[in-house]
Amino acid sequence: MSINLPAYQTIQQALLPYGARLVAVSKIKPVADIRELYDAGQRIFGENYVQELVQKQPELPQDIEWHFIGHLQSNKVKYIAPFVTMIHAVDSLRLLLEINKQAAKHNRIIQCLLQVHIAEEETKFGLNETELENLMQEWQQQSETTHVRIAGLMGMATNTDSEVQIQKEFKHLQELFRQTKDRYFSGQDYFRELSMGMSGDYQLALQCGSTLVRIGSLLFGARIRP
Repeated sequence: MSINLPAYQTIQQALLPYGARLVAVSKIKPVADIRELYDAGQRIFGENYVQELVQKQPELPQDIEWHFIGHLQSNKVKYIAPFVTMIHAVDSLRLLLEINKQAAKHNRIIQCLLQVHIAEEETKFGLNETELENLMQEWQQQSETTHVRIAGLMGMATNTDSEVQIQKEFKHLQELFRQTKDRYFSGQDYFRELSMGMSGDYQLALQCGSTLVRIGSLLFGARIRP
């Protein structure tokens, strides 16, 4: 299935007033579809599965900015560390330290976002407010962590038709972002990313300060695992 170019253009127009960027979620989609969207101008792509990303990356242009947006196990970091630009869903100090270790082996700096649990569903991953605070305090005590840069926060809203609830959750994450920046990154310009909003709610996310929207189905169509 070809990509939806009109939808791509609509999304880009929506992002412009906010200065936000699109992460095109290409999981379970073929290399040909990614290349088609690349040829239309897209450069940031998000993948959820390590093995799939490792297979796709060598087959596509080297200037693609790969974002890993799925739940990442520490023992799989080494496979994507040579090339991944940003990891969106960091939810533990252990994972941060492993990313730093693997990035150091390649003399790279990997940007990371801390995933915060803002939805009602218990199935979604992420830190609660207390865990976020504890992680940041523990991170400050670490030394030799120069190969990881905590660039912001990431969250997923509840899967609901209630825009009021979604907006409430996004605003909550926006406030946590502000608090975290003030407490731990005052004067640092790299803590600036707020990754929230997907195909069904990205416009609400933009209104609540999102800088990265993760959109797949609007661009690539529905996903059917083979």
